[in-house]
Amino acid sequence: MEILTTILIVLLLLVFAATVSALLSDGRGHTPPVESHEAWSALDLPSTNYTLRIF
Repeated sequence: MEILTTILIVLLLLVFAATVSALLSDGRGHTPPVESHEAWSALDLPSTNYTLRIF
């Protein structure tokens, strides 16, 4: 029983280490914030609701 417990603990430690390694090396550790410099506009969107235009 002690052997199974030891194997389980070692396996959990390996899974934890692999998870931390994958999170740190995925290349997305630093993403710049999205900045908008242009004013928002609706362009050619209709001014009435689509469901109202059907009836």
